[in-house]
Amino acid sequence: MSEAELVLIERDAGVTVVTMNRPDALNALSTGLRQAIVRVFRELKEDAATEVVILTGAGRAFTAGLDLKELGGETADGVAAGQAVNDTDLGAALGDFGKPIIGAINGYAITGGFELALMCDILVCAEEARFADTHARVGIVPGWGLSQRLARLIGLPRAKELSLTGNFLSAERAYEWGMVNRVVPAAELLPAAMQIARDILTTEPVTRATVKRIMDAGWNATLAEGMAIEDGASREHMRSNVSPDAVAERRRGIQERGRGQG
Repeated sequence: MSEAELVLIERDAGVTVVTMNRPDALNALSTGLRQAIVRVFRELKEDAATEVVILTGAGRAFTAGLDLKELGGETADGVAAGQAVNDTDLGAALGDFGKPIIGAINGYAITGGFELALMCDILVCAEEARFADTHARVGIVPGWGLSQRLARLIGLPRAKELSLTGNFLSAERAYEWGMVNRVVPAAELLPAAMQIARDILTTEPVTRATVKRIMDAGWNATLAEGMAIEDGASREHMRSNVSPDAVAERRRGIQERGRGQG
């Protein structure tokens, strides 16, 4: 399968749907698929027509994580385990993307797939979605942030339970624990993700990008550091991007939106 076929792209008025396309292998993250994801996100970062990305998987899995057959040397494309685990390009491609990424979790998100899901800004799950961290069972230490992100989202004891047992986490329990935004029937997954994307597109682009940037920066800082980041960004934004006329126009838009949702 060519690199272009490993990741499918569908554009729709500001929203780009990125679909991992190895359904027969549960979208396992082979070297080729990882490289394709990195390429796509780097290209979309520079694509002015793409304001929001929805990331999902074909078939019954989001992604089952690193391709263990490849890691075990069972395929022609086999690579050393250390090389795969230390491949940081994937995390950098999503981490530096700068635009909202909505993860539409259609099925299994396991180990490296769990890590990939946690790189997204917003998670919408099908009822069938399942998460699992099997790093300790496979004998590989996380390398894409799971050991740090998961505990911050659901609390350290819960994260330890998942990572030290390798047990599965249902979509409903993930929602109860605050890890995912919504759980919907499978047929409603992409429409629900698209509606969130459309709502994001109604916000002011420069402000939106700044808010996302400072939230991400604060996530990696102490509260005091995060407050300082926000204060500096707010002051700079007020100086360069805010005018009375623009605020008045946006206020009218918010009022109209409120009436329509009442």
